[in-house]
Amino acid sequence: MRLNTIKPVEGSRRPRLRVGRGASAGQGKTCGRGVKGQRARKGGYHKVGFEGGQMPLQRRMPKVGFRSAIKALRGEVRLHELSLVKAEVIDLAALKAAQIVSVFAESAKVVLSGELKKAVHLKGIGATKGARAAIEAAGGKVEA
Repeated sequence: MRLNTIKPVEGSRRPRLRVGRGASAGQGKTCGRGVKGQRARKGGYHKVGFEGGQMPLQRRMPKVGFRSAIKALRGEVRLHELSLVKAEVIDLAALKAAQIVSVFAESAKVVLSGELKKAVHLKGIGATKGARAAIEAAGGKVEA
């Protein structure tokens, strides 16, 4: 195969329709544009979604949901994920190295989800009340 011999498959592309060449050509007079109106004119422009002045569909639909702007900057860590970190002292850098939180995270918080088997030492990471109690029950400690 050569690049200069590549062609579309036979029948996959329709030939260009020459419009405005008389009635016998099949697209004479209005050339398939209908009669009058903005769309019949040369350069007739309307915005995507414009409905002739009627309230557009995307504005008639109700707004739904909320997207937090700071979600990417906050990391949430489950208790059982702490056992995946190899470092002695677990801080934000250790969580990023273990790919538990995003590399864009500016802070992280441990939540009570799952169970903790080993003692861990958290430094500079937040923890919920339940998570703090579980960490301390496992023999670990949490520093602010």
